[in-house]
Amino acid sequence: MTDFDELLDLERSGWIALCEGAGADFYGSTMTEKGRMVLAHGLALDRKATIDSLVDAPPWAGFEIADADFIPIGEDAAAIVYTAKAWRDDPDRPFRALMSSTYLRTDEGWRLALYQQTPIPDEG
Repeated sequence: MTDFDELLDLERSGWIALCEGAGADFYGSTMTEKGRMVLAHGLALDRKATIDSLVDAPPWAGFEIADADFIPIGEDAAAIVYTAKAWRDDPDRPFRALMSSTYLRTDEGWRLALYQQTPIPDEG
């Protein structure tokens, strides 16, 4: 499996966890100690705040990942960039954003250091 495949699998696993209401556990075990999430609605959360925010977060009903690209940053770091579409109640009114996740390779595997969302404006 290539690094790109591993990181894309991690991204999908994160979305699946968010759909199953297990995002706090997933990101608690995947984020680095100094990891950050920069979210579309103007928040930049550290690891603890990310985990706390996901404990009672409503689950997503579904998601799609498209146009994924892999950006190597060195031997032990890489980013994945993609377009995401996710919805809770109405698949015809999804949240759409460009996503980027920067990972560090550790002895335990890839760990998320920085996640960033840029919303895509509604068409029409």
